[in-house]
Amino acid sequence: MAKFSCLLFLFSPLLFLLAAPSLAADPDMLQDVCVADLNGSPKVNGFPCKANFMEDDFFFKGLSMPGNTNNLMGSVVTGANVEKIPGLNTLGVSMSRIDYAPGGLNPPHTHPRATEIVFVLEGCLDVGFITGANKLVMKTINKGEVFVFPRGLVHFQKNNGYGPAAVIAAFNSQLPGTQSIAATLFTSTPAVPNGVLTKAFQVSDDVVEKIKAKLAPKKS
Repeated sequence: MAKFSCLLFLFSPLLFLLAAPSLAADPDMLQDVCVADLNGSPKVNGFPCKANFMEDDFFFKGLSMPGNTNNLMGSVVTGANVEKIPGLNTLGVSMSRIDYAPGGLNPPHTHPRATEIVFVLEGCLDVGFITGANKLVMKTINKGEVFVFPRGLVHFQKNNGYGPAAVIAAFNSQLPGTQSIAATLFTSTPAVPNGVLTKAFQVSDDVVEKIKAKLAPKKS
């Protein structure tokens, strides 16, 4: 028994390392391709596979052009995930293009299922994330430079330049998910009770209502 315990102690770090990849990203695929049937069911940690697929299931041209940044935040995210590229299903990767008007902000948000790495196409951005110990890690990045946001941590990007800016973001998940902190708290359905928000932010009910009105989706 003592010999077994000793061996277990010696090999436990190796077992942890072998298990680590499954904790860091989407599960490994078990076939060459599993092109997503976006309307199929059941869905268990992904999409069911289509019986037949074609080249266009692996193609998307939506990142080739800047997005429209004429909105409240002055930024827009164009996703290239499994919902746009069905061939990404089970592959554990995706991308986005983020465009920023001068002064534009990609507001504080998290990706619950992925680490993110951004490559600056043009412009200059102030970027940062906040650790679980409430430490801000922030840097100014320029064209051709790269910055990493660890999985699940609150992060942001702001264009403080005089011209437009853009990045390509890569994720180790086919569908990383995004939770914008302000929108999640102030525009959820059903709404978070005002009593929760007033106490959390130490503001009055009037302030909460004004924030909700500002962030409410615009009706077309």
